[in-house]
Amino acid sequence: MNSFPDRPYDNIGAYCDDYLQQLARAGASIDHDKLTKAAELLNHAFEAGAWLFVCGNGGSAAIANHLLCDFAKGIQTDTDLLPRVISLSANLELITAIANDIAYADCFVYQLRTAARAGDMLLTISSSGDSENVVRAVDWASTNGVQTIALTGFDGGRTARAAAINIHVKGNNYGVVEDTHQSIMHVFSQYLRQLRMPESRIAERKF
Repeated sequence: MNSFPDRPYDNIGAYCDDYLQQLARAGASIDHDKLTKAAELLNHAFEAGAWLFVCGNGGSAAIANHLLCDFAKGIQTDTDLLPRVISLSANLELITAIANDIAYADCFVYQLRTAARAGDMLLTISSSGDSENVVRAVDWASTNGVQTIALTGFDGGRTARAAAINIHVKGNNYGVVEDTHQSIMHVFSQYLRQLRMPESRIAERKF
């Protein structure tokens, strides 16, 4: 796959058109079987009262924090589900304390060791799939009874191989991959919400 952009542009409209084509290809690359399995795991975890931990760096951290909002508030609107969600990317004070006193690479796994228990879930978001702090979190979760879902792009990196379910996006542009990961997050939250809503209310509500 060629990188994007692979040439200079002097027209923003042309760049926009090509970017959106890349975005459409990335969305079309999502494995629906893995998407289904991940949605089933999330639904069962929330039914059982398990915690979902989510993490990422940079733009992926923003998606993780957005996921917290859309899952914890959005999914329970008009449903009987009460999703329990923690973003490991959200607590700046704790993250910087761990990074300063121990190592930035441990900022997520330290929190998992503290709070996660067997039966909980971890969802990681990493375009490269190779961020060391995300990889350590997946490795710890995989050996401690915490189910793992990874959202990745580019070549998938180590989390693509380590996670129980890897939802891979075919893209080599950070914006394209992150936009698609954000869309996957919205698909999860809106799908799980409508799945548990009274049928008569679905058309009446804004999603």
